[in-house]
Amino acid sequence: MTATESRSTARESLFQLASVQIEQESERHRVRVRNLSDGGMMAEATNTRVQRGHRVTVELRDLGAVRGSVAWVQDNRFGIAFDSPIDSRQADSSQTSESDAAA
Repeated sequence: MTATESRSTARESLFQLASVQIEQESERHRVRVRNLSDGGMMAEATNTRVQRGHRVTVELRDLGAVRGSVAWVQDNRFGIAFDSPIDSRQADSSQTSESDAAA
């Protein structure tokens, strides 16, 4: 069984911009959300240095602020496990604007 097959929640691939704020920092970092589930997300960022275990708050379009922790980091991608489940269906990936896509 692969890691993908063993996941307990479905993940939706999408392209959406979000901001991540690492606990104890005032700066917000722009990230690209690559997939999203009720329990977490995978993000991609070129100028964000997160480490496994960092506490973060993610500002997601149509969902607002979601708290969680960094579960893994690989190159410029990282996973965030949310503290509480969200309704990932509320994230509207169909409204990615051209300015978002160019960023």
